[in-house]
Amino acid sequence: MEDLLRELAPQALAAVLRRYRDFPSAEDAVQEALLAASIAWPRDGVPENPRAWLVQVAFRRLTDEHRAEQARRRREDLMAGERQREHDEIQRSIVSPLENGGDGDDVLVLLFMCCHPALTPPSAVALTLRAVGGLTTAEIAKAFLVSEATMAQRISRAKETVRDSGVPFQMPSVVEWPERLRAVLHVLYLMFNEGYTNSVGPDLQRPELANEAIRLARMMHALRADDAEVAGLLALMLLVDARRAARSSTGGDLVPLDEQDRTLWDPKAIAEGVALVTAALAKGPVGPFQLQAAIAAVHDEAARFEDTDWPQILALYGVLERMAENPMVTLNRAVALAMVHGPRAGLDLLQKLEGDGRVVKESHRLDAVRAHLFEMAGDANAALAHYRSAAGKTTNIPEQRYLLARAGRLVS
Repeated sequence: MEDLLRELAPQALAAVLRRYRDFPSAEDAVQEALLAASIAWPRDGVPENPRAWLVQVAFRRLTDEHRAEQARRRREDLMAGERQREHDEIQRSIVSPLENGGDGDDVLVLLFMCCHPALTPPSAVALTLRAVGGLTTAEIAKAFLVSEATMAQRISRAKETVRDSGVPFQMPSVVEWPERLRAVLHVLYLMFNEGYTNSVGPDLQRPELANEAIRLARMMHALRADDAEVAGLLALMLLVDARRAARSSTGGDLVPLDEQDRTLWDPKAIAEGVALVTAALAKGPVGPFQLQAAIAAVHDEAARFEDTDWPQILALYGVLERMAENPMVTLNRAVALAMVHGPRAGLDLLQKLEGDGRVVKESHRLDAVRAHLFEMAGDANAALAHYRSAAGKTTNIPEQRYLLARAGRLVS
């Protein structure tokens, strides 16, 4: 039931927004509809068309609010016409464009609608992750490397900005499309990352979220097959997701890349991803997603971990860092640098992140990379301290178990 409601939430929100054009009110109405469904459906059974049920309940709530604000006489005059309009809108919204044989999807429409021209790109991405990806404020904050309180304020301001802008929620025009496309791709990238490594909870991965990100990326590629960065993002997702079956043990424990059984990797996804990124790189200007996909391809094409072409990966990270510098790129480049020039070189590179405000104190990744490099350098005490520090900061239980196991191995 929880998975079904999570899947239907963005679809219902898209339908309600199309009718009422008010994000805060539409989101509140859909949340109430989801709550009503969580109570009614276990008792009465899931309706034949659950999305229509949610949309109708949300419409009814918003219509009741609207009617309460009107004078009784005017409300009575308009009631018959309003009911007919609601009925017609529900009939139009309960069937997605794809089901009608069109080229779109309600969730894809919602993606573009949330990447609103009145918002800054970071605010648009945060709002979209909340509405489309179903991520919590805490999960989005971790993706942006900011505190949960900061992200809550950002999302709240984004809703107010959209409401006060007067610009309707709708698919962008031909002129607006390229500007919004970059934000949409970033949202899909963060959705996939959250699905591939759950930021909080007992499970390492959220496959349904990663699968949805891949599905939407495929749709974007079908719409914009000529866009190399769209192809690069889809390739990146496929190449990374190809390792999913080998990333955890039968007991759910994390298995690091160097210990994974590569026979469990998905060769079909790897072949598709390599073909996509190879074709994208040949088209001209190279973007960040293409570079990340190229790095993933180098990993996936190595028969063994020992066969990995680390000099090529290091060179690609160097280009990526110059193009789109951020702490996560630097962390990954430090690992590649250590594999090529030794762990001390990687540790020296990490020094530049000390004063970087984007690496919040609560983030475990810097400690985790440091621990790995200190272990490579033979400094067991420093590695032990950083493994324990990282384990205390992560909120993903399998990651925490893995980090504590590494620390325990050093003690023994």
